[in-house]
Amino acid sequence: MLDRVDLRGEADPLGRLPRPEPVPAASVAAVRAIVDAVRAEGDAAVARYTRQFDGAVPPTWRVAAADVTAARARIDPELREALEAAAESIDGFHRHRKPTTHVHRRDGLVIRSWDQPVDRAGCYVPGGRAAYPSTVLMTALPARAAGVDQVAVCVPPGPDGRVADVTLAAAAVAGVHEVYAMGGAQAVAAMAYGTESVAAVDVIVGPGNVYVALAKQLVAGEVGVPAAFAGPSEIVVVADGTTPAESAAIDLLVQAEHGPDGLAWLITWDEAAADAVEASVAELLVSAARREDIAATFARSGHIVLVDGPEAAAEVVNGIAPEHLQVMTAAPEAVIERVRHAGAIFRGAWTPATLGDYVAGPSHVLPTSRTARFSGALGVRDFVKPMHEITATPEGLAAVGPWAATMADAEGLDAHARSIRLRTRAQPDQEHHP
Repeated sequence: MLDRVDLRGEADPLGRLPRPEPVPAASVAAVRAIVDAVRAEGDAAVARYTRQFDGAVPPTWRVAAADVTAARARIDPELREALEAAAESIDGFHRHRKPTTHVHRRDGLVIRSWDQPVDRAGCYVPGGRAAYPSTVLMTALPARAAGVDQVAVCVPPGPDGRVADVTLAAAAVAGVHEVYAMGGAQAVAAMAYGTESVAAVDVIVGPGNVYVALAKQLVAGEVGVPAAFAGPSEIVVVADGTTPAESAAIDLLVQAEHGPDGLAWLITWDEAAADAVEASVAELLVSAARREDIAATFARSGHIVLVDGPEAAAEVVNGIAPEHLQVMTAAPEAVIERVRHAGAIFRGAWTPATLGDYVAGPSHVLPTSRTARFSGALGVRDFVKPMHEITATPEGLAAVGPWAATMADAEGLDAHARSIRLRTRAQPDQEHHP
């Protein structure tokens, strides 16, 4: 079920790591065709692809605001309480990272810099296979904390052309301004370019399948898209002989149930622990509600990796750069202190990644496909742009301006140099430098 890779004693363990298959060129071409069609045809193309992929076209793309508000009352009170509790936790975490202003003074210059929120943010929320109200909270609330004026959510409609009440309720809890019943690459393109029904946004965030992730890459530059590739889910569990086998096993199943394109790895230096976890995986899979999805993930990218110890385990983790990393060993710091690349780290046997998926606070929109090497969790910074203003006094210009004029001379930009000299009334042969 889980392929074993024995790296013990290997001088170059990373050289033997299984690598994910590259995205097929045909998939890239198919997504490009969708994006181009939506850009050219607007709503008509969105309708065509929605009918093809989702099986139903809603009567209107935008869900009525009254329906969004009413959904909050329609759902089970206990679920509503859970959504509100999660929202409070997520908002609390991101509010303490809200945009800031800094002032720097030097030689008669004053530089004020600040984080300016974008005007409109588009949040993609997966659907179809399941409802993901948590993703509404994990994308919209950081945007609201950043100060974004308008937050729009796109979510695929169900077979009846409607968006699930629990997803709409989450939108109401998060203070979302607009909800659209559209999904897939066509929704990403609609948010990027705008259509007759959807106003273009400035930033697009949120996880999705490979088509959605590719679409975001294709529209990047037209709109802001975080550097992370937020694609199919990934989990790496590091275990030793003290790790409860059932806990490690269920956490491998947790991320694998998202679908067949993900990644689920167990890394250990204890072969008996590997045997125990694998046996527990097989036992738990029998009763898993989504066992076909889990089995498909394991068959495609499910591995048990045997290493020499904690240092080697960390080396393998860094080579994978996983979305979720759970370190469930007797001395987790021996691994964690060496980890440089991971979307989110969960320390100890009592900290399942599920906490991060729903209620811990940081966004569960995390980098996948090794993009944790250079990016991290979705946050306030993804919804703001740095801006600054510079103010110079006459004394400040006199102090540093000659350096600017000299550099402009070196670049052959006479007007640049004269913009300094006309103000200071200094001639080249009279110049002095501080």
